[in-house]
Amino acid sequence: MLVKALRVGLGQLIILIDLITRPRKQKRSAQDQAKVDAAAKGLTLYQFHACPFCVKTRRTLHRLNVPVALRDAKNNEQDRQTLLEQGGRIKVPCLRIEENGQTTWMYESKVIIDYLDKRFAAA
Repeated sequence: MLVKALRVGLGQLIILIDLITRPRKQKRSAQDQAKVDAAAKGLTLYQFHACPFCVKTRRTLHRLNVPVALRDAKNNEQDRQTLLEQGGRIKVPCLRIEENGQTTWMYESKVIIDYLDKRFAAA
């Protein structure tokens, strides 16, 4: 019980630090932002709210100003089941990418962040 309380406390601390130190959003013209918004419609991030790797990934999304649907794979049983059945495992963060009729499940925060930077940093 003590370990769970410690984990929850540390999770809340991580979230607080994220809110205090969150990076500024990338500024784009309205037309360029509309293109990013359209491209992001095919993206979904499966995550746990207080997971440090998920926080790192969400910070990148915020910095790049990319609106992505978030799915709570910890507290929402349907999202958890979708991640397991379609993604193959319950591991977060996981970015679901739907493009050209194909679905790709991308794991590992570093891989996801690299993908997001390559796809949206210059947009």
